[in-house]
Amino acid sequence: MDCLGCRIANGLEPDLHIVYENEYATCVLDIAPFNEGHLLILPKQHYLDVDELDSETAQAIMAVSQKLSVALKEVFRPDGISICQNGGIFNDLTHYHMHLIPRYKGDGFSWSEPQTPHGAELRLRETRARIISGLKDTPQR
Repeated sequence: MDCLGCRIANGLEPDLHIVYENEYATCVLDIAPFNEGHLLILPKQHYLDVDELDSETAQAIMAVSQKLSVALKEVFRPDGISICQNGGIFNDLTHYHMHLIPRYKGDGFSWSEPQTPHGAELRLRETRARIISGLKDTPQR
């Protein structure tokens, strides 16, 4: 397997810290955690982006995220949990993975403002219409 994400998801990499797995997904500790308990959920089959996931896998990943969020809250007592996924060129693993990050007030995690103003807030009505139009052409999964 050439894909690092596939090797992680299927337990083929050394020194993995697997906390949970089922037939669809594997959950491991992130090796560069933002906070203690930072987890990655990876599907066992290869997918790059969220829109490629089949319905069963997508539902399984969401169910795992719920189960593990409960465990993170119980173990670490965070102020909250951030869940995120980076797609396209921002997916540094080149394999779909979801982050579950225990969060604490003042931990420095941020959702930053755009570096270049784009004015999207001025085009909400038009943006909505474009997305709705795009949905009509999108096949259902």
